[in-house]
Amino acid sequence: MKIGGVNLGKVAILTLLIFSACDDQLNEPLENQPLNRATSEEVQLDLLLGSYSSLHDLQWPIHPTIGLRGDDVNSGPEDDQPLMLAMNAYSYDENAWFFNNVWNDLYNDITSDFWSSIEEIEKINSELGDTEAGDQYIAEIKVMIGFEMLHLTRLWGDILVPTGSSPDAFAELPVSTREEALQFISELMDEAIPFLPTVRPNQRTDIQGGITAYTALAVKAMANLDLENWNEAASATAEIINSGLFSLYPDFYEVFNKPGELSDEMILEFQYSDFGTAANATGEFNHLFNFYGPPGAGWYPAVEGVANGWGFWEPTQKYVEFMLDRNDLIRLEKTVHFTPNGVARIEASGYTDLPDFTTISQIEGEDVVLTKSGDGFGNNVRVDFHSGKHILPSTQISGGVTRFNSGKNFTVIRYAEVLLMHAEAVVSGGSNSSISAEEAVNLVRERAGLDPLGSVNLQVVLDEKYAELASEWGIRFADVVRHGITDELNEGGRTYNPGEDRFIPYPVTQVDLLPQLDR
Repeated sequence: MKIGGVNLGKVAILTLLIFSACDDQLNEPLENQPLNRATSEEVQLDLLLGSYSSLHDLQWPIHPTIGLRGDDVNSGPEDDQPLMLAMNAYSYDENAWFFNNVWNDLYNDITSDFWSSIEEIEKINSELGDTEAGDQYIAEIKVMIGFEMLHLTRLWGDILVPTGSSPDAFAELPVSTREEALQFISELMDEAIPFLPTVRPNQRTDIQGGITAYTALAVKAMANLDLENWNEAASATAEIINSGLFSLYPDFYEVFNKPGELSDEMILEFQYSDFGTAANATGEFNHLFNFYGPPGAGWYPAVEGVANGWGFWEPTQKYVEFMLDRNDLIRLEKTVHFTPNGVARIEASGYTDLPDFTTISQIEGEDVVLTKSGDGFGNNVRVDFHSGKHILPSTQISGGVTRFNSGKNFTVIRYAEVLLMHAEAVVSGGSNSSISAEEAVNLVRERAGLDPLGSVNLQVVLDEKYAELASEWGIRFADVVRHGITDELNEGGRTYNPGEDRFIPYPVTQVDLLPQLDR
């Protein structure tokens, strides 16, 4: 049952097949199994693949809950998911169903899946003479823990920091401060890095697209940015840059589409696949991207029959105007898909010389704006702008498949973000052992078709991050609150209170279960 060259887009189905084939073994306690080398390493691999499957089984409310608090995106209309709309305006309800869902989903991953798998791999390691494979698998899973725990800190600040799978131990955990949790993440990445391959994820021949040392370094950089430990953040990003392994995918429009998947820019992406057939275009092997997609009315896919989404996750008018003011059109074209009403809103704000990709055409007698891929976006009462990064062109969906965004990977960490994190750390005072902040920013600007800058400061770097990373993983919100530039969040009728609105409340259900949270 040797498995090599695994593509993580197939992890879900492989995990099912592996566990089915090993069912008799895996139904027995590990201590009752014959621990010969072959079967032991196979079980370790099964546990690793199961952890990847859990990581990629991203429940749909997680990303919106992480990302709906910046000046880059809006939630849906008032009559649908009003608690998400309230969160979008920095009004948090501790009874919000998705707060509890996200807490449960992330902590279940961390304890029941990730730490549990580490513990089982460690048991097998104790019986093996050569633990190299098991040590690497443990390190990969530690990066998964660090990534999910980072987002727990960004949502709740002070959190519980589990170091094992025991439910009883979890119930007794003290609340760690946000700073303690972030330091734990940074040190966990330091533990993992020596055991991880020093290649790009797409260079891995055992698990293509899997976690590498550079994924761990990126998570370490994120944690240290939030700690305002600029030297550590600069050092981690410098190591990624100095490897010389990564580069920006040349076409920004396609970075988030099928051509950009497993490219040299990707440091972490959640992989999905329909394996080219409608039978596999299911939730078992795909993410539920419907949240981000265009609602039915006004959706004119180039490939007839491709389904619509729900009409949430709308780029803000502020972001659109920011990009127009910069003449940052290459990135704007992919980040925002316009509707005719959206075009009218921008024109009413005084923007009359708009780019060609906002031109209004007609399909079936209805006004639409066509993307370069041929998909048409007409008017709908729910949204005036659509999030292009989260909409796969219908022409790239497998033939005969109608599921919205079927087979689309979820972009998580890109080299562009590493370059801009590096610039942020350096201009904030971090010591530099790699390219300058100006060079890092200009590499990103070059792909966007913008002129290079002779010098940069913090505001320039944060503007570049806003332009490049809008609508991705709550990065914009984390950036402005980190540096106290929270006036940026007072837009669209929303008002951010720096003393109260950085973190959401613990879910009331969890406070009932975990009294230590009630403080």
